[in-house]
Amino acid sequence: MLDVNLLVALFDPEHVHHEASHRWFGSHKSGGWATCPLTENGLIRILSNPAYSRAPERPAGLAERLRRFRASGHHVFWPDDISLCDTRVFRADLAVGHRQLTDVYLLALARAHGGRLATFDRSIPLDAVVGAKADHLAVIEA
Repeated sequence: MLDVNLLVALFDPEHVHHEASHRWFGSHKSGGWATCPLTENGLIRILSNPAYSRAPERPAGLAERLRRFRASGHHVFWPDDISLCDTRVFRADLAVGHRQLTDVYLLALARAHGGRLATFDRSIPLDAVVGAKADHLAVIEA
C-alpha cells in the first residue's frame, strides 16, 4: 500500500521525492499496489490545500486523476477495516507519538491485508503493530 507522502510525491512533479517515487513505483507496480480511504483522502486533502501549493488543484480534479491512476493496473482498494483500539492489532504504548499514529495504522492495515506499506519514512515502529515484520514495510530510498 502506498502511503500518503508516496502518493503525493507521485502526483506532484515539484515534490522533492517525485523522481524517486516514480522509479520505485515503476519497478514495483506490477506486483500489485493498494490504496485505502485514508491514503486517498490524504492525497486529495494535501494537493487541494492552498497552504501546500501556490496552485492547488480542485478536489474533483484530483479525484479524477486518482481514478485514472487506480485504473492503470494492478491496483486493489483496501477498506479501513481495523481499529487503533484493537489490542490484538496494535501496541499503542509503542507508538511514540501522535505523528506516528497514521503510519502505524497504515502498517497494520497492510499487514492485515497480506501486503506491505511503501513509504519514505524510516521511523515507523514495527513493534507497535502486533506481528509486523520488516517485510511488511518497504522503505524507499530517496
